[in-house]
Amino acid sequence: MSKLNFIPIIVGTDINAYNMSISFHEEYGVNPILVGRGELPFTKFSTIPGKIEYFPKLGEPEEFPKIMEKVAKKYGKSGRKLMLVGTNDMYVRYIVENAEFLKKYFVFNYPSIEVMDTLQYKANFYQLCEEYGIDYPTTRFYNCTSIEKPFDDKKILYPLILKPSNVILYLDLKFEGKEKVYKAENEEEVNRILHLLHNAGYHDEIIIQEFIPGDDTLMWDGVVYADQNKNVQLVALGQVVLQEHTPTAIGNYTSIISRFDKDLMRKMQDFIEYIGYTGFANFDLKYDTRDGKFKVFEINIRQGRSSYYVTRLGHNLARYLVDDCVDNKKKDVVYANGEFLFSVVPKKVLRDFVENNEINAECRRLIKEGKWANPLFYPKDKSLKRKLYMAARQYNYYQKYKNNQW
Repeated sequence: MSKLNFIPIIVGTDINAYNMSISFHEEYGVNPILVGRGELPFTKFSTIPGKIEYFPKLGEPEEFPKIMEKVAKKYGKSGRKLMLVGTNDMYVRYIVENAEFLKKYFVFNYPSIEVMDTLQYKANFYQLCEEYGIDYPTTRFYNCTSIEKPFDDKKILYPLILKPSNVILYLDLKFEGKEKVYKAENEEEVNRILHLLHNAGYHDEIIIQEFIPGDDTLMWDGVVYADQNKNVQLVALGQVVLQEHTPTAIGNYTSIISRFDKDLMRKMQDFIEYIGYTGFANFDLKYDTRDGKFKVFEINIRQGRSSYYVTRLGHNLARYLVDDCVDNKKKDVVYANGEFLFSVVPKKVLRDFVENNEINAECRRLIKEGKWANPLFYPKDKSLKRKLYMAARQYNYYQKYKNNQW
């Protein structure tokens, strides 16, 4: 680490934090510093982080900048730049909200608070999509502050998907029946879900969308990096093979095959540049076979937990951050192209639960040709305890897919 002119400071201890840690390690041989609220097995037993600093109050907005200042003063004594990377929506929001203060200690690249709010508050986001011509599912909004008036829209087609617009507020709520995304087959189910959320303490906007039919392989993932000058340097695209099927994790991708679609990639690039975005953006899309259009659900203001496939395509995520924020390098846009299968589930899960026969066969071929990887089994991570835990987790994954179908 002493040979480098920067130190990676990664906020989080989850799977995204691990994937970013190994991206830095692969590219620079550096052992990043992690900052988190508590221990998680993805990183706790790992030999890749140089140090993990735990602060139970890290998730409290008023404490976050104070904690990060402590971290900066501890690791900034060498004079090297501190490269700050957030790994979930809450931490990234805190970084953006405290950007002016944190820039005294760290270098980082995230959108302005105005752009962030436009993307995270879905009514504003879908209005922007409407203006720019980005397709999205038929959508309604319901305010859960008061639920006296039932949802009774007769113009929307069932089944419907319901999800909280304020993901930061929803994240910390704990209640029986909590799911990441809810599916309702009729009006009665919609109103039952709205009552459930209201009674659990969620008093904010609910997004209600028409469900786009089709299996996991109709989901697509886009990763875009725009530098500090708002110029897009990288666009990557992947087709989802499988996503999590448990209620609290639905929407988290577990397997992705890289794809190349220049028209779709250019559309993502143009939209990001149109709104003046900076940093990593992660598109969630689904292909609607009924009208042949890709429809966007949301754009996350960070790299996703599955974005590691971009690194394995030869476009290391950590390198883009360092080249831009540490070394101020200018780059022309690259459209990632190549074959790679990213998967955090075992090969047997892919064989048994990928229903699309063509995609199933493609997964088998890529595995046979060695064009695949599970980043959770990073070869340079020497922790035996972690390897044993991850092996047990692989077995549990099979049981989860066997017993929980969305």
